[in-house]
Amino acid sequence: MALIVQKYGGTSVGDLERIANVARRVAQRKNEGNDMVVVVSAMAGETDRLIDLAKKIAPIPNERELDTIMATGEQVTIGLLAITLEAMGYAAKSYCGWQIPILTDNAYGAARIAEVKADAIKADLSAGRIVIVAGFQGLSADGNVSTLGRGGSDTSAVAVAAALKADACEIFTDVDGVYTTDPNITSKARKIRKIAYEEMLEMAALGAKVLNIRSVEFAMRYGVPLFVRSSFNDNEGTLVTKESEDMEKEIIRAVTSSTKEAKITFTGVQDKPGVASQIFSAMADANVVLDMIIQNSSADGITDITFTIPEADLEKSLVICRGIAEKLGAATVTGSNDIAKVSIVGLGMRSYSGVAAKMFTALAAEGINIEMISTSEIKISCVIRKKYMELAVRVLHDAFELEKAAV
Repeated sequence: MALIVQKYGGTSVGDLERIANVARRVAQRKNEGNDMVVVVSAMAGETDRLIDLAKKIAPIPNERELDTIMATGEQVTIGLLAITLEAMGYAAKSYCGWQIPILTDNAYGAARIAEVKADAIKADLSAGRIVIVAGFQGLSADGNVSTLGRGGSDTSAVAVAAALKADACEIFTDVDGVYTTDPNITSKARKIRKIAYEEMLEMAALGAKVLNIRSVEFAMRYGVPLFVRSSFNDNEGTLVTKESEDMEKEIIRAVTSSTKEAKITFTGVQDKPGVASQIFSAMADANVVLDMIIQNSSADGITDITFTIPEADLEKSLVICRGIAEKLGAATVTGSNDIAKVSIVGLGMRSYSGVAAKMFTALAAEGINIEMISTSEIKISCVIRKKYMELAVRVLHDAFELEKAAV
């Protein structure tokens, strides 16, 4: 007998027929003698519908109240799945995040999990029940409903798996694993059988939509074996696990991309200590995550600062930045979402030279201009115009011959 935590995303529970399909999958694993905990998202499109309702009233809704609204999507799904399993003859019990509770901080809309109190779940498992948990939500330090940000159900699942010391956490989605790039962009994309936590962490941060970045962080921190599989077939998926010696044989494992990016530029600010601190402290206070940051060389004590943020935070961030610019005496503050980020990732980059040169040469050959660059030991990212994103992905996938990789 093993303890298995499964997570099903919005497309997997998009209607009653798909919820019944999930119930059959869960029942099959239960019949094999496993203890089962199932974490589910809201039905596909439901969270967006709830957000749109709130924004019809206020363009920037109160974040506490918006979390209260958004959390109802998962509440519907857990109830429907529990009822379906009960109708099939299985004992099941559903939990909202606050009922467990999954304790978080007070960063509404982007809350971070502090602790999972797993006693109630353990008691139900001991009684033979299948436990169904609402993903994406928890209980804030102030005692309010909180949500974990888009993709947060992955994080919920891995956090619950870590708290229970589960034997495995299976993430079921509409794709059957992690690929060398988005198969919708190039048919040459290949499924990766096994990938290191560190590589997957970079890919999630860089736009790969398969797993939420914080779920990978949790899995790596607590050593949770993480499987990515499709809820629509029985194909072998991808195992996300600790690094092994053979993983560095492939210099580049994947090309990732994201169009959900925006940039903000301050022009004509004084080049002196404390300026950057004022800007980025305000972003931190607003729970806006920064990615790339560039400050131009100073001329006559005046400089420009550009940084990238999630596209969803652009409107809020511009309001904040314009207020800061006025205090700093900056010439202008501008924002744009006409950008994309394209990245290459691979453990093998640690020990091979010439990777950056190959990447930049491939993009230059297609006339793709690079606006910003950032690097780490195992990744290189470039900001380019949004219209060139798909071309850049195909070019880089071909340049590094990922379709031939022994994945």
